[in-house]
Amino acid sequence: MSFRSEPAHTHGAPEATAVLLCNLGTPDAPTAPALRRYLAEFLADPRVVEIPAFAWKPILHGIILRTRPTKSAAKYASIWMPEGSPLRVWTEKQAKLLRGYLGERGQPVAVDFAMRYGQPSIASRLDALKARNTTRVLILPLYPQYSGTTTASVVDAVHSWARGVRRLPEFRFVNQYHDHPMYIDALAQRIAHHWMVHGRPDRLVMSFHGVPRRTLTLGDPYHCQCHKTARLLADRLGLDESQYKVTFQSRFGRAEWLQPYTEPTLHELGKAGVKRVDAICPGFVSDCLETLEEIAMEGRQAFLNAGGQEFRYIPCLNDQHEWIAALAAIAQQHLAGWPVPAAEPAALKAQRERALALGAKS
Repeated sequence: MSFRSEPAHTHGAPEATAVLLCNLGTPDAPTAPALRRYLAEFLADPRVVEIPAFAWKPILHGIILRTRPTKSAAKYASIWMPEGSPLRVWTEKQAKLLRGYLGERGQPVAVDFAMRYGQPSIASRLDALKARNTTRVLILPLYPQYSGTTTASVVDAVHSWARGVRRLPEFRFVNQYHDHPMYIDALAQRIAHHWMVHGRPDRLVMSFHGVPRRTLTLGDPYHCQCHKTARLLADRLGLDESQYKVTFQSRFGRAEWLQPYTEPTLHELGKAGVKRVDAICPGFVSDCLETLEEIAMEGRQAFLNAGGQEFRYIPCLNDQHEWIAALAAIAQQHLAGWPVPAAEPAALKAQRERALALGAKS
């Protein structure tokens, strides 16, 4: 086995520490070719689809990648922002803001972002950090609830990159923060502000991304962590069990997934005479296709078509101050003990000004 060439080494050069935010991924454009490339990488991950390759590859390449890209491209086009994919736009903004927040707290570390599937890849970002003499990297997946289908796949990607590197940086991994008080508080603040403007609904639906039910029986903690997030959030908002419902969305394939499913639940609520529903997706920290199209558009239509009168989608945490502060607290907790260079006052001031300017634009 051969290893990649190491960056030029300068004796005495200061060593750097970095935080790498990792999100799921996004196609480069809302087009069928771009979706085909993205889905080919995403759906070929054995963490995502636990079917033997000999059985899955003919289905993936012979059916799914021939039909799904065109349909998905149209959906992406409906939510695409002038700056690009919403998931990438928000993730990049979170990384920039986090750098400023950490700098203000006396930890002037580098902060970058990567996508598990698509660009910028985890490998390319780790290459760039290594070229800047980064010797310590905190991997912070943007998945509050742990799942083998998401968090573990990020770890796989880091290990895959590491297999080709001679001099490895130190790594630390954040597995979950589904019950972190500041994360829960950020969600509660988002909802409370929405209700101050629009009033309270008859029912709050908390929709989490779905996974196959068999992952629960095989030991994945995702289902339990989603419910704990929902319970803590409901307690924080003062809701009883009759005022909110936990559901799971984005079912793929014919196998049974975690239930209840989001869209049928919205249909049932509308049919049962519930007049107004608000929906939020606590497991997504950045708005994306699954929130903006699947919930805010398709979910809304399902509820209204069944007789519901009003449906409101509550946006993800995105660049909300309370969320970035929570991210900073989580990062600081896991950075503890690593040496951090002292920041010059002028650099701290510049970071603070950039963070404030970015926040003002959002």
